[in-house]
Amino acid sequence: MDRARSAAYDIAFFIALLSTGLALGGALAHLFELPNKIDLPREEYFVVQKAYRGWWQLAYLLAFQLVSMLAVIIMSRRQPRVFWPALLAVLCLTAAQIIFWTYTFPANVATENWAKVPENWEALRRRWEYSHAAGAVCQILAMCGLIVAVLARGRGRRE
Repeated sequence: MDRARSAAYDIAFFIALLSTGLALGGALAHLFELPNKIDLPREEYFVVQKAYRGWWQLAYLLAFQLVSMLAVIIMSRRQPRVFWPALLAVLCLTAAQIIFWTYTFPANVATENWAKVPENWEALRRRWEYSHAAGAVCQILAMCGLIVAVLARGRGRRE
């Protein structure tokens, strides 16, 4: 691999790792708050949910995450020990997004981003909380895939 391509590869890996780490921060926040929030009374729960206003902006971060991971995959296509864990990372990110759009987003819509209290708010709360927990697990696995890929890449350079 020539120097320019190697620098691009380094940058792609750096952005993929950084954006995944930053996305993981938000995902872990949801995971770790779950035990403390899941049984809150309605009024308290809706007050706490206000803390998430503006979190939609994380979508920009997720876009960087996806694009950089795809770049890593493309650049790794001839290095199976790097390619497969990087592909696993993208699949985990995709799974997190499928979970979000299937379970979390509809709960946001039904509650108008937790500003309206529908009759089935408790079921929506459980869906919202547990789907975020599942998404966090997917993000953890995505980070693990990237770490394995970058370690495999490092081993390949020494061999």
